[in-house]
This record gives sequence, structure tokens and C-alpha cells, in this order.
Amino acid sequence: MKTTREHLNIIDAFHQLGSYRAAARACGTTDKTVKRAVERHQAGGPWIRRPRPLTKNTDAVMAVIAKKVEATDGRISAKRLVPVARAAGYSGSARNLRRAVAKMKSDWRQKRRLYRPWVATPGQHLVIDWTKITARLHMFCAVLAWSRYRFVRFANNETRETTLGLLAECFEELGAVTAVVLSDRMACLKNGIVANVVVPHPEYVRFAAHYGFRPDFCEGGDPESKGVVENLVGYAQRDLVVPEGNFGGDIAKGNRQAKLWGIEVNGRLHSETQAVPAERLEQERQLMRPLPSLRPALCRGELRKVNKTQTIRFGSARYSLPTEWVGKVVEVSVVDHEMVLAYDGHQIDRHPLMAPGEVSIKDEHYKGKPRVPARAIRVRTGTEPAFIAFGPAAEAFLRSAAATGSSRLAAELADIVSLEQSWGRDQLLTALERATRFRRFKAKDVRDILAAGWLAPNPAPPGKTLKLNLPEVPVRPLSAYALEEVR
Repeated sequence: MKTTREHLNIIDAFHQLGSYRAAARACGTTDKTVKRAVERHQAGGPWIRRPRPLTKNTDAVMAVIAKKVEATDGRISAKRLVPVARAAGYSGSARNLRRAVAKMKSDWRQKRRLYRPWVATPGQHLVIDWTKITARLHMFCAVLAWSRYRFVRFANNETRETTLGLLAECFEELGAVTAVVLSDRMACLKNGIVANVVVPHPEYVRFAAHYGFRPDFCEGGDPESKGVVENLVGYAQRDLVVPEGNFGGDIAKGNRQAKLWGIEVNGRLHSETQAVPAERLEQERQLMRPLPSLRPALCRGELRKVNKTQTIRFGSARYSLPTEWVGKVVEVSVVDHEMVLAYDGHQIDRHPLMAPGEVSIKDEHYKGKPRVPARAIRVRTGTEPAFIAFGPAAEAFLRSAAATGSSRLAAELADIVSLEQSWGRDQLLTALERATRFRRFKAKDVRDILAAGWLAPNPAPPGKTLKLNLPEVPVRPLSAYALEEVR
């Protein structure tokens, strides 16, 4: 395509030479080009021919490509987009599609968010996070963002009480409190998320108000917060916990090594700041907030309220407490497979750790043995008062007869009461005891026992002495049976 200067030179050469061929030889072009330029000039048209807008076969699928590139954060390849484009109606070659995808990725990168490096302010941020080493070993890390001072401890869980206790220990070691404590969205510190706004737990809010810092939570995909937190535990995990069993999983031994490791790391030159973190802490402490005069009473376990049955529920199991703790809130924690119940830091009692659904009850908590449910006999009308007036023998007879499911028990009792007039109370009571012993609960059976009297058999179980009433006979000494001496 000729430029404006070249078109002017062609027209000027034609006016001077008067021939298309001569002007073409002078300008180094063809006579047809000279003719078109002269005719366009004489017609008053533009000197440069504007090209017609060209359409591409990838224009119909550019929206699909843009959506996939944005959804994959610019990582999807053109090879993966070929089936999607074919389904959307693309009929061109894979080469054209690769060019379209490359151009779309280039445009997307130019419009992508640009991240400014996060610059820490002295005395502003303390970053905390947890990491899991083994099933029963967890590591808590805290780093001052400006001075790079590190605090590392080990625990067997990641509960809220453990986190707040280690955070308080960290403040004690730092000797001051930062303005903000930045953490991941830990389940132990948050009470929920509403419209992507993290609601901290009330206990965490009270803890933060006592120390005077503002709790802050990181934002997903945000290098200024999430990137800072996620890059926190890596160094300690690589340098301190190598190998994983270097202290045998003993938390006390691991914490001793963590303290020595912290003294070593905080006392040497930092590779990025080219300064000693312990020395920078002295400078940063002047801008941090002082520790409160009173330390908060931290709960070492979970809180449970003692119900009316003098028990608390933990892990779907129940544990008993003394009567005076009914209605109060106690601390529950697990130590060496034992359930420790405490109040205000003082131990109340211990129970063996129970499986879900089981109950651990101590008799001394209920002032004696378990109470047997009362099944008292309460007479009402008819012959019931007269029969129960016979005493314990009548009550035993009634309970045993009821246990057998006697259908006419009330009528049988009325017949038995009428036997007193004929046989007397003493003999009737003896007959009731014998009827209860041999499980004979009809009035006819009691009448037969009364009629048999002392002739009724009285079997005894094996091993017991059988007492019989034998008649008395005259007794002679053995000397009376001696033989006379034969002379």
C-alpha cells in the first residue's frame, strides 16, 4: 500500500511527463498503479484506499474463549478449548483458534489486577496460623510482620481455648501487644460468615478487648492477607520439624526445642531485612501497646453447664459431678485419656474417658447407692385393706401372684380373707407363706394347705439339715446292754 507521499510523487510525475508508463518508470511502480492514483485524484477521492473490514471465523466463539480464560485464571490452553469451540459452532482450523486464544490471554493479562507489595508497619500486625504435623501434634506459629520475630509452640489440638492461651503466651514473650492480629479463617475463632464478612467468636472478641487489639481475618485469594498467612508456617515446618518424630511426639519436649529454636532464629541476621529480629523487636516494642495490668482467666477446655441430673455431656457421653455444681458452667478437657472437670482453674473431679453413649457415674456424687424406684402397695377399696392388714406375708403373696399374671386375683383375695374366720390368723399367715413359696395363688390352694396342716410335706434343699419331730422313748445306758461275765 502506497503512502501519501508516494501518491503525491506519482501525481506530480504524471503531470510533468504526461504518460502513465513514464511516470511509472520514474516512481518505480507499474503504469496501472499510476493510472488508478491519477483517476482517484481527478475524481476527488482519497489518495489512500481504505481496506474493507475483514471478519474472522473465530469472532463467533470469542465470548466463549473469554469466559473460559477468565474462569481458569488464564491457564487454559487452546488444545482444551477446541472441543468447546467446536460445540459452539466453530468450523475453522486449530491454528486460528490458537491465535485467538493467545490474543485473548494477552488482553486478559493486561486488564488483570495488579498487586502492590504488602509493606508492614511497625507495631501494627501480628500474624498467626496453625499447621498439622501429625494426627496428635499441631504447631502454632506467630510472627511480627515488621521485625520478623517468630513464636512457635506445639499442642495436641487446635481448639479456641488452646489458641487463645498460646496467643496470650506470645504476648507475654513479646512484652507488648500489636494493634491487629491477622489470622486465617479458623473455625475456632470465628462464629460464622455473613456476606463474606467473618463474625468472630464472642470469647475471641472479649479476649481482644482485654488485650486491646483488633481481630482481623484474611480474605481468600488476597495476597495482602491470605498470602501473608499461608507463607507463615513453612519455614518452621521445614527447619524445626525435620524429621517429624525428632522429639517423639512429646509436646513438652517439642515446646522446649521450639523455645531454643526461637532464640536461635530470632538472634541471627534475617535474610530479607538484613537485621536481627530480636533487635528490631526492641524498636518495634516502643510503638506497640503495653500489656494489660490484669491477665484474663483463660479456659483450658470447653465449657459445659451441669444439668439437673448432675451430669455434663461431652463427646456424646455423660459425666457426673457433685450436687453443689448443678446449674453452674464448668471447664471440660481431656488429659491422658481422662476427662478433667475444673472450675476457675481448680480441678473438681476426674473421670475415665467414655465412648459415645456411655455414662460415668460416681456414687459419692449422689450421696449413696442408686435409688431403687418405689413400687409401694396402695390399698383402695373392697377387700384390699383387709388382705394387706395381714402383714408382710400378704404383701409377698400379692406381688408374687401379680407377677404370674393371675386373672382373678381380686376375687381370690376376697376368698382368702374369708378363711380367717374359720382357721385363724396365725394358721392363715403360715398357709400364705407356704403358698408363696410353692407358687400356689388360688384360694382353693390356700384352703388345701390349711386342711393339710402339719401333715403337709416340707422339702428341704440339698445340704440343709432336715428337722423331724420324732416321738420320745425311754433311754437306757449302754451298760445295761453289757453281757454278764461267764464263770
